[in-house]
Amino acid sequence: MLKGFNLPLILFLGSKFRSTQSFLHSSPSIDSNSYASSTALQMKIIDSHLHVWASSAESATYPYAPEQTPPDSLIDTSSTSSLLDQMSKAGVDGALIVQPINHKYDHRYVTDALKGHPDKFKGILLFDPSESDPDAALARFEELVLQGYVGVRFNPYLFEGKMCENEAAVKIFKRCAELKFPVGIMCFKGIDLHYEDIESLCDTSPETVVVLDHFGFASVENQDQFEKVLSLKNRNTVVKISALFRLGDPGAPKYERVRTERFEPLLEAYGPDRLMFGTDFPFVTQEEIGYQGAVDTVLSWMSSPEEKSAVMGGTAERLFGVWGVN
Repeated sequence: MLKGFNLPLILFLGSKFRSTQSFLHSSPSIDSNSYASSTALQMKIIDSHLHVWASSAESATYPYAPEQTPPDSLIDTSSTSSLLDQMSKAGVDGALIVQPINHKYDHRYVTDALKGHPDKFKGILLFDPSESDPDAALARFEELVLQGYVGVRFNPYLFEGKMCENEAAVKIFKRCAELKFPVGIMCFKGIDLHYEDIESLCDTSPETVVVLDHFGFASVENQDQFEKVLSLKNRNTVVKISALFRLGDPGAPKYERVRTERFEPLLEAYGPDRLMFGTDFPFVTQEEIGYQGAVDTVLSWMSSPEEKSAVMGGTAERLFGVWGVN
């Protein structure tokens, strides 16, 4: 029995463990035992990065965090029902909901979405770095795990200092290795601001899987930042092929520079089993590419069924569990 766990948590995790593996020293190529290879003929499309929040009417029950009211253009088009409609039209089988900043650390809206649609949704919780008591932070983390969350997000812009210097964050980062829970990191202003911090976190727990959102936020105009993303292949990292519109490619909606200068080098360096597709709903709906277009575009970048299976859903299912099971 793992020290510090209560029995309900152990029983829950026993049914939820995923076949997550360390990516350290792994080959970027697909081998015969690859998850993607074994499921190429039954490919699922899993949207591994998106957000939902309460509509203006629902906000009476699920209030927004102070100064985090969604923009008028999205406030009533970003609910669970809006997402399900987009997924149905685009043929997307499941979604990984990342707790939105609009509700900050109040996870009730996303939790109710997970409970209401367990076959469609899994969730990523948002770590609260303001909790100074590591034990209290761990208790809150475990409480959310019991509510069905399958990973945690570290938003470095919510930390007062470095992530690696936050005692509670380090404790949870280490526990995530034991639980096989990936840790997503959002480098919104560029990975160069957080590269050393991420390296230090990885040093504390090399077996913890780190997920870099949105290509590591390496703009097509900044090759130095992208080199840092590529160098993290030597860590236990996965990269989300998500939010194509955030990389500064003026060639929307085809995003040829994103394909040739970001996706293809990542595919070569990391391999398809360490990349996973995401849309960044609802923000993608305001772009020319749209939700359906984001799905179709990334699919069109690959010819191999094995690559498509891994990037479009296989990697997400290996990391977070199988979708379509209540």
